[in-house]
Amino acid sequence: MARKSGRPPKNEIGHDSQQKIIDAAVKLIKEIGADNITVRKVCTEAESSIGTFYHYFRDKDELLMYFIQELPFKNCELKENLSNISERIIELYMKLVNRYMELGLDFMKCFYTSSNSSLKAYMSEIDGKFLDGTVMSRCEEELSKAQVEGYVKKDLDPHVITADVCCIVKGCIFDWCLTDGKSELKENIRRILNAYFRYCICL
Repeated sequence: MARKSGRPPKNEIGHDSQQKIIDAAVKLIKEIGADNITVRKVCTEAESSIGTFYHYFRDKDELLMYFIQELPFKNCELKENLSNISERIIELYMKLVNRYMELGLDFMKCFYTSSNSSLKAYMSEIDGKFLDGTVMSRCEEELSKAQVEGYVKKDLDPHVITADVCCIVKGCIFDWCLTDGKSELKENIRRILNAYFRYCICL
């Protein structure tokens, strides 16, 4: 049973307490879906107080955003050279895909839904710009640099290309969920993106 709300006890503040909340959220998402979890249900599962939850997360949406925001896309190192922009973008997105696969198919089937408001917020644009720190923002930055260096056609808009890439990746992830993991997620992303870049983007 969840404890009363209010300031969290001192012994509940720490990495372990936060991890318990995250682990509880993963378990509940797999069992009842992201749309059906509540702060109270998470706290009950984690055996944590409401106050402890709000010490780490502003609300349920911020908790759900954790699963896609924890990766440092803004400053992450990419080993593939800018001259091979297709493989560089694939390398970037594979960081996200690997995280999704770590969370597991059951989690993703319940998390990757059109009604997940936190996911929609992450994937959205504000005033025509992707949110800073997202995989899309970093993708657009890399494409812009590649275009300046002459590896991407000059008449193309990096923002539009980024939106296309995001759509392709989302489609592959959704197909992976629909087929109960039977589709080759990484191979499909690599094949389709390479074809897209080869015939539409690169010189």
